[in-house]
Amino acid sequence: MKLEYLTRSPFQTRKLGEALAKEVLKAGEGDKARVLGLIGDLGGGKTTFLQGFAKGLGIKERVLSPTFVILKKFRIKKKGPFDFFYHIDCYRIGGAKDLAELGFREIAADPANIVAAEWADKTKNLLPKGSIFLKFEFIDKDTRKIKVSAH
Repeated sequence: MKLEYLTRSPFQTRKLGEALAKEVLKAGEGDKARVLGLIGDLGGGKTTFLQGFAKGLGIKERVLSPTFVILKKFRIKKKGPFDFFYHIDCYRIGGAKDLAELGFREIAADPANIVAAEWADKTKNLLPKGSIFLKFEFIDKDTRKIKVSAH
């Protein structure tokens, strides 16, 4: 799977996230967590996308970049096979070892979880096979190119 989107506003970026969340919910549970790896520069739209993604999961809490807390856990409100959404910011993580110490392997092994890891390029080798990668490219103040691929 390889897809490419162009969003021309933060609103459109959030809407794309919301639509992807609905597709993930529709696809249902697998044998492990659904994992998204987000890659892109500061201001590239990763957190904005995840705000829409969380809304698509029925999460009412405000989603902010967890740069300083590294990991945030939210209960998924929509009825379905998923219980929790984990938002991880790998920006301050030194590598895969640090992520493993947070219990990432256990989180990613649980089919009732959906996981989104910002700055996933820092820990790509730890993300499970079948993860969905989203690469955010800054085009201008409002425009983002988002490439989606599965690995």
